[in-house]
Amino acid sequence: MAVSGFPSSVEKCSSIGREKHTVVADMDGTLLRGRSSFPYFALVAFEAGGILRLLFLLLASPIAGLLYYLVSESAGIQVLIFASFVGLRVTDIESVARAVLPKFYASDLHPESWRVFSSCGKRCVLTANPRIMVEAFLKDFLAADLVVGTEIATYKGRATGLVRDPGVLVGNKKADALLKAFGETQPEIGLGDRQTDIPFMALCKEGYLVPSKPEVKAVTCDKLPKPIIFHDGRLVRKPAPLMALLIILWTPIGFFLACLRIAAGALLPMSTVYYAFWALGVRVIVKGTPPPAAKKSTGQTGVLFVCSHRTLLDPIFLSVALGRPIPTVTYSVSRLSEIISPIKAVRLSRDRATDASTIKKLLEEGDLAMCPEGTTCREPFLLRFSALFAELTDELVPVAMVNRMSMFHGTTARGWKGMDPFYFFMNPCPAYEVTFLNKLPMELTCGSGKSSHEVANYIQRVIAATLSYESTRFTRKDKYRDLAGNDGTVVEKPFIKPNKVMGC
Repeated sequence: MAVSGFPSSVEKCSSIGREKHTVVADMDGTLLRGRSSFPYFALVAFEAGGILRLLFLLLASPIAGLLYYLVSESAGIQVLIFASFVGLRVTDIESVARAVLPKFYASDLHPESWRVFSSCGKRCVLTANPRIMVEAFLKDFLAADLVVGTEIATYKGRATGLVRDPGVLVGNKKADALLKAFGETQPEIGLGDRQTDIPFMALCKEGYLVPSKPEVKAVTCDKLPKPIIFHDGRLVRKPAPLMALLIILWTPIGFFLACLRIAAGALLPMSTVYYAFWALGVRVIVKGTPPPAAKKSTGQTGVLFVCSHRTLLDPIFLSVALGRPIPTVTYSVSRLSEIISPIKAVRLSRDRATDASTIKKLLEEGDLAMCPEGTTCREPFLLRFSALFAELTDELVPVAMVNRMSMFHGTTARGWKGMDPFYFFMNPCPAYEVTFLNKLPMELTCGSGKSSHEVANYIQRVIAATLSYESTRFTRKDKYRDLAGNDGTVVEKPFIKPNKVMGC
């Protein structure tokens, strides 16, 4: 039976026996608790266009608001699309939609809407948002079968800021889009949250409105069909208008402060950096009892600190906690990061025999830090530990690393990694917690007959238990395939002789 009169509240919709039913849902205010799409446009603007693009969007938002409430929803949304998208490469928008937006969308999922939506066998989303922004999240994480949204206009691979016919999908245009997608087939359930959703809900057998009040808690991520383990982007918090303004105002101050903090770490003796960081607002919390420094004069080989990996600054904060510089090994860091690093960073080649020889030589010289995950993970998960380190020494000290950031993430898979330390130190009051665990007993090392994989897996479990994280088998390749569309391999540039003439 089609919808007649004013639709009922979504709480009255049964979710039992819906396996063969089709649901059609709006997005903002329906599947998501928040009724405003500004924060998600702001994420695209900042991550794909930079701080100036975010400023442009923020300046245009009052115009969008006036048009939205005084003229039409369509006009207001069109202004947001233009300010966010005009001139951006389509591939950059798609990259942000795949790697950045899902984390923020997933944190705002409405529990009642999700209860109904997830109970149905076929799931469709009908939204005024640009399809390019929302499709990756809806299909990959909510298992949506069909996403119908506003289509953006493009020219030579860049967004024009305009939209293609039939325009922004609101009101009757949503109903027309539903008819085009389903034909004479009538979906069982329609979910919306405002008056302009009623036309498409009237085409469904049952229609339910999602009330804006009372406020409800978002669905927890463990209830999603697919957990969000990897995500990218620089912003920690969803940029609502006030937060977007704070980010814009803080960025020049934060960059200056980051330069001071980096200079303090690079120029001062490591024994004093701990106190300099505290004076500059960087908190370093040390737990556990670290081992004493190796004495080369007695023939003692160095200790290998096996660290969980949160940012490329992990070995530096390990050194700050110990009060002495600890060399580290790395597969790929930017030249800028190498220049400003206060500790020795030795590049590995990804050739197992060559890397093993390099690490052994470094351990003969003293202590060494290593992050066997091979890449960072922001969520409470540990990636698979490479077992190479366990074959090279039995002097192993697990170290659990945790950091706290309130505004910017200090890692990226898509952007320039040279800015990673700057973004971390641009946070108003960043913090690092370094927990030294007990040195691995000899009976649990390769020297006592354990395999390198057994040792690596054991250390992973010990660190995960300390941090209350979950151990996984994911690797660097999994992360970069999800976020950047590649396997994370850095191709070295070929060496060119000085007298070699390059031409076109």
